[in-house]
This record gives sequence, structure tokens and C-alpha cells, in this order.
Amino acid sequence: MTLGSALIPTPPSEGVRIYADVEGSYPVEVFGDHGLCAGQSTQVFTMSGPHMHSQVELNMLSSGRMTYWFDGREITLQSGQLAVFWGMIPHQVTHCDEGTQFVVIYAPMSQFIELSGASQLREAIFRGAFLLANHPMAYDVAMFQRWREDLMSGDKQVHQIVRDELMARARRIERDSWVDLRQSAMPASGGLELPTDHDRAVSVETMVRFISEHALEDIAAHDVAKSAGLHPNYAMALYKRGIGLTIKQSITRQRLDAAQSMLIATDKPVATLAFACGFGSISSFYAAFEKRFGTSPQSFRANIRAHQLAMAEKA
Repeated sequence: MTLGSALIPTPPSEGVRIYADVEGSYPVEVFGDHGLCAGQSTQVFTMSGPHMHSQVELNMLSSGRMTYWFDGREITLQSGQLAVFWGMIPHQVTHCDEGTQFVVIYAPMSQFIELSGASQLREAIFRGAFLLANHPMAYDVAMFQRWREDLMSGDKQVHQIVRDELMARARRIERDSWVDLRQSAMPASGGLELPTDHDRAVSVETMVRFISEHALEDIAAHDVAKSAGLHPNYAMALYKRGIGLTIKQSITRQRLDAAQSMLIATDKPVATLAFACGFGSISSFYAAFEKRFGTSPQSFRANIRAHQLAMAEKA
């Protein structure tokens, strides 16, 4: 059949909408609390309008054909193609063949900011490119389907494996080359105007990068705003609208993620970890850790060690 949205239903979004049409911007949605997650549905549907989200989105098309409105351009993907783009660039599925199937993976911005050996890929994504892998692998579809199942399983260890494998696939895309489909795409028809959000998205990415690189230092919201050349009040509003968290919450989350990793990988005392990860007091670290992870740092470490021991005995 020909491309067209008339015969394809538009289901409710899987994301949680937090800001809609503020100062002309497109709605921002949250998927999986901004973390690494997979789309619930494998069927492609048209969308009622453009939206944005904080993660980098990877689309692995397993069958059919679909068309995006992306940054004022019309971009079509075919079966077997793997595409990567940043969700903070407004985008919308406008057409698809009936029964088109894909796997969607949402990866946190921090994973790509920290991605080693793929600087050109990383810079292109955050510049607003719509990347197509030039050399898809024979196992891509099966691998993405496996990743989706693993991410939906709730198994935290498998979740980490998916993260590592996904970043390895991204490095492979960098090595094997890619093309920015936006550069060759035709302007979209249908009355959609070019987005005005790109500069804002770049500012948000700059602030996220600064937090990722400096969260363990003594930084505050005004330092983050300064990194993007913005007034603190404007920066805080822009960041909250773009990411769904305040700057302070993002700094705390980055510090907690670092502390969690150190609890797993080292035997350093909890107090040492707390100060090393940027917390000003033990009490503030305990309160933040228990609120985020639902357990104390000591209990978290003990449970991990017990699980590791059980796995070693089985081996």
C-alpha cells in the first residue's frame, strides 16, 4: 500500500507529558524516568503532533516503512535500517505502511556524552542530525528485540549488559560510518513550520554535559547556567522544561549514580564515598540515596555482594 496516515490509528503516547506548548515549544515527554528503556509497542503508529524527550532515540525498523517529520524535514526509513537521533529535536511519525514494525530504545544523554571513541557520532547527534547506520549488521533486528525484552524484564544486571552492548553498537556505527539523512531530506510539506527550539536544545545539552563532567565537584545552578552563557533564572526554567528535572535534581542524580557505582566496584567506606561524590554531609547523602534507590547504601552494597557470591557459587 502507499504511505499514508489515514488508515493507521494513533494510540496514546507511552510517555508522560510534562510540558505542552510553552512559549511555542513542542510538548516534552518523559520515557522511563529519563533512563535507559525500550518502547512498549513494536508496531509503528502515526503521532498526533511533534514532541520532544531528553533521551537519544534508536529506531531499528524490522519491517515496513515509516516517515518522520524531523527538524522541518521529511525522512523515510525502510525495513532493516537503523536510525539514531536526539529526542530534544522535535519529531513526529507522520506516515507508515500498515503493519510496520520496529524496536525503539531510549538511551540517556549521559551515555552518549560519555561515549569514548565516537566523538564525531556524539557531536552529530547533539548537533541535531538524524543518523542512519551505513552498514547494518545481520543480527541487528534480533539484537534489538533481545535488548527490548531485557530492558522490560526488570533485571538490573541484564540492564547493565544491555547498556554495554548498546554503547558497543554505537562505537561500531562510528567506525563503519553513517549518514545524516536530514542533510539530503526535502523540506516537509503540510504546513508544519521549522522548529524554533534548536538553539534551546543545544543550550540544554551544554548544561547536561557540564553536569555530567563536573557533578562531583562543588557546583551549583549558577555554574551550570554560566557554562551555557545564560542567566541563572532563564537557565533553570529552560532546563526544567527540557529535561523534566531541576538543575539541582540532575546534579544530585549524577552524584548518586556515581556513588552507586562506587558501592558496587569498591570497598571504600560509605562516608568516604559520600564526600567523594560531592555530598556536603553524610545525612544528606543517606537521605538522597534512600529516596532514589529505596534502601540504605550499606544494604544496597550487602545485597549486591550477596548476589555476586550466589552467582559465583553457581558458576
